[in-house]
Amino acid sequence: MNVAHVLEALMLVCFGFSWPLNVRKAYKARTAKGMSLSFIILIITGYVAGIMAKVMNGQFNYVLAVYFLNLAIVMSNLLVYFRNKNLDAKATKTAIKNTVHVMEISNNVEKEETMYNYTNSLDEYINRKPLAVEKKNGVILMGCGIDKLIPVAELAGEYNFNFEIYNKSDLNLSCANAATYFAKTVAPLAPEGILIHLGENDINMIRSNPSAFDSCYINLLQSIRECNKACRIALVSVDNPNGDKTIELLNGHIKAIAASEKASFVSLANSKLWHPESIKAASSFAYSMGLNVRKPLNDVAEILYSWAYHNLGGKTGKELAG
Repeated sequence: MNVAHVLEALMLVCFGFSWPLNVRKAYKARTAKGMSLSFIILIITGYVAGIMAKVMNGQFNYVLAVYFLNLAIVMSNLLVYFRNKNLDAKATKTAIKNTVHVMEISNNVEKEETMYNYTNSLDEYINRKPLAVEKKNGVILMGCGIDKLIPVAELAGEYNFNFEIYNKSDLNLSCANAATYFAKTVAPLAPEGILIHLGENDINMIRSNPSAFDSCYINLLQSIRECNKACRIALVSVDNPNGDKTIELLNGHIKAIAASEKASFVSLANSKLWHPESIKAASSFAYSMGLNVRKPLNDVAEILYSWAYHNLGGKTGKELAG
């Protein structure tokens, strides 16, 4: 047995051992972000050069077989790269299509409101009620997607909330821009409680760079604490009726962040089981007894998202989007 050949084969096995793991990880990630085409081609070129050297020297042995094995694995990584690149392109087209659809809906609503305004009588213009002034020290709903459609003020009156609650959700809100959005839109209200429902716009981030997702989310919570150290915070999960693995991973990160940052965690997996009517009965009893205890954020979340589940789920084509 040629010791030099054994050592060379061992070197190739050591170099090639990580490639199957890399292929598996890239395949499951379903995105080409973080993959380098030039690096893969460079490795392939190196193996091809090694194989040509063996052939030219007439060294047809088991070491050459290891070269071919490693080359095949790296080639499979190349195929996964182009497959993921194609998935990224489709995801981008879908995102653009959804954005255009949302903009069209928004424009249509604005046009309808404008047309309606022209039909208003002069008396309605003269006696128009002033806009309500938003008060500080209330509770804020800060989310994306259907969150913007939840009528928090009406529900607050129906369920006897003894505090102001405002909906500051935005369709484009994500972990990446949440801290900036909070500083500009929410912080001036100095909230004493905040429900955060993010994640729908962060699917690609959690796939490609989970640590960046954690960092952005924690940065948001730190910004809230800087505004009010005693602020109550509840993190709401993204609904996952179809058991999507990426959303499952996303919710796992949100739950871990809630635990590490001393915040409440609200799982929408139980939204079908919530009974807001029982909460309403308890609230009515407390109100009639003159009790002035602020409703826990978990109860507030159950009321808001139970309403969303029963009234908005069918309109969005999902059970409950997050």
